[in-house]
Amino acid sequence: MTSSHESPSEPDSGYERLEQQIRWYDTKSVSAQHWYKRVKFVEFLLGSAVPFTANLHGPTTAVLGIIVIVLEGLQQVNQWQHNWITYRSTCESLRHEKYSYLARSGVYDGLDEAVAHKTLVERVEGLVSTEHSKWLSQQQLAHDKKQRRDQQSRG
Repeated sequence: MTSSHESPSEPDSGYERLEQQIRWYDTKSVSAQHWYKRVKFVEFLLGSAVPFTANLHGPTTAVLGIIVIVLEGLQQVNQWQHNWITYRSTCESLRHEKYSYLARSGVYDGLDEAVAHKTLVERVEGLVSTEHSKWLSQQQLAHDKKQRRDQQSRG
């Protein structure tokens, strides 16, 4: 059931939104974990091949080294490990909120439906907002770190 001001793709700020956010964070966490582990595996595989190829083919060693550096650069840019952990943490916090709400335990204990719903909305939006703020902060830190490295390499 949707209200007149609600689009089909955006549920109301209640239980439907909670379910949507759990799915989103779960999917993003799995994706980030997948990319992080695959890239790290390839990095380790190629990095361990460097000593062997150094004895056989010098140019191959250089190519392997370049690929490892590019893969690590991709990890740094995309922050797959950080995103995996952050998204998983937020997803589990949202699940905790869901089960507390459904069982009317914790902060929901003894609340009537209207107050419990309002509390759910506030807490879900707080969790999502906190995760977003952390993400922005992480992006700013990465940007500042890159600028410092660039300035040091020029000066």
